[in-house]
Amino acid sequence: MNTINSTLEEIQNFKGKYPKQLWYLFFSEIWERFSFYGMRGMLVIFMVNQLAMDDRVANLQYGATQAFVYAFTFIGGLFADKILGYRKSLFWGGLLMIVGSMILAFDPKQFFFFGISFTIIGTGFFKPNISTMVGKLYKEDDHRRDAGFSLFYAGVNLGALIGGYLCIAVANGSMLTSFVPEHLRWNVAFGFAAFVMLISLLTFTQTQKTLGEIGLSPLADLERSKRRTLEIVTYIGSLLIIPIIMTMVSNTEYTDIFMFIIGPCSLLYLFYEMRNFSIVENKKLLAALVFIIFSIFFWAFFEQSGGSLSLFAAHNLNNTVLGIPLDPNGVNNSANSFFVIVFAALVGLVWLWMHKRKIEPNTVVKFGLGFLFLAGGFYVFYYTKFFADASGKTSLDLFTFGWFIITFGELCLSPIGMSVMTKLSPHKTQAVMMGMWFLASAYGQYFAGLLGANIAEASENATNMEKLTVYADGYKDLAIYALIAGLILIAISPLVKKLMQEVK
Repeated sequence: MNTINSTLEEIQNFKGKYPKQLWYLFFSEIWERFSFYGMRGMLVIFMVNQLAMDDRVANLQYGATQAFVYAFTFIGGLFADKILGYRKSLFWGGLLMIVGSMILAFDPKQFFFFGISFTIIGTGFFKPNISTMVGKLYKEDDHRRDAGFSLFYAGVNLGALIGGYLCIAVANGSMLTSFVPEHLRWNVAFGFAAFVMLISLLTFTQTQKTLGEIGLSPLADLERSKRRTLEIVTYIGSLLIIPIIMTMVSNTEYTDIFMFIIGPCSLLYLFYEMRNFSIVENKKLLAALVFIIFSIFFWAFFEQSGGSLSLFAAHNLNNTVLGIPLDPNGVNNSANSFFVIVFAALVGLVWLWMHKRKIEPNTVVKFGLGFLFLAGGFYVFYYTKFFADASGKTSLDLFTFGWFIITFGELCLSPIGMSVMTKLSPHKTQAVMMGMWFLASAYGQYFAGLLGANIAEASENATNMEKLTVYADGYKDLAIYALIAGLILIAISPLVKKLMQEVK
């Protein structure tokens, strides 16, 4: 299993634009993201339609579920760093995700929170480690790294595009209706997630030997029996925690407590680790924290897509884009991914072009631009209310255009964010910092649920037209907040740049 057929030196000295290992990780990630985004796009609609929750509760539940997924990437990163290594961690995570999706495919109504709990822990073990391995394919100072992460990110989005559209469209009965009987629509939709996860895992196991020593056990110097014991304890522990996760996700007040604890604890852990680093390294870590804090705000707005925007799509959008009939929920789940695939490489090339001419904006300014695009997109969502008919249905075309704008915001922030985390973190804390990057997403998801619940609460017992107005006005507020955050970031960019020192 751990045969090494190329050294790290050979891998990192690749010719051309991308190392071949990137393609293997890319294909493994495509299917994992299909599974993840397929599930994510179904959660709120399933809870409202099948579990009879009201919109407010469904938003809170969604926020809790997603917050745990991302919070566990922090814990998964920690165990990968200290005990399992990236590869075993990824394999174990994939297995748990398959089991969770199979449980949901078997009986989603009965076992909803049980199945979800498996996928939460599985994603925690899988997600942070594949990104970290991508970072390891490059030398520290290789300027091709950003382009590599952009390509990898396009792979993430290819999976998200197919899964995000297909699963909810099948569940809603707007696709494959002649093959899938009505009473099995949700089972089949959840079943897709299990099947593609299996492909992802097989892709990884069949190509991992090309990764040289990347991702092998960090405890190679321990004797084998001790190492095995630690690994087995990790596996058993992650299974034993499932009932606890189930309880916490199904009761959102427990999620509140968890979120109040994990963030401060992770910060304390980071400060504890910082004692061992030089002033130079610690300044970089402080810069990383600025990115992490601002990304919380970004994701809190962006992740309305799985919560309030899902319900907005279900109630208030008509079903054609450029005259083509499409499932509005499917569009909400996948438009962003579609635009990322079309434009990610282009944006990557623009950065390279600017880099050559020494006019590339620094990472902090890129982050700030991300917020300005986000503000623009949410303003378009607000603006849809002026195109509504008497029944409170409005233009899916305009809504899709909102996602088009937001996509450029995401392209300014997310692939670069992952890349900058690997650049600013000392070697020993890379997976932990990647974990904290995902933990910021957890807080973003958590606040997204709270924001979405507030918007939903204001529209309870309203007519469809009134609902549209409440949702649209909520998005206008988010646009203003995003604009302010972007301007602040651009204003403080010289200060953060100083902390980053030589890191671009």
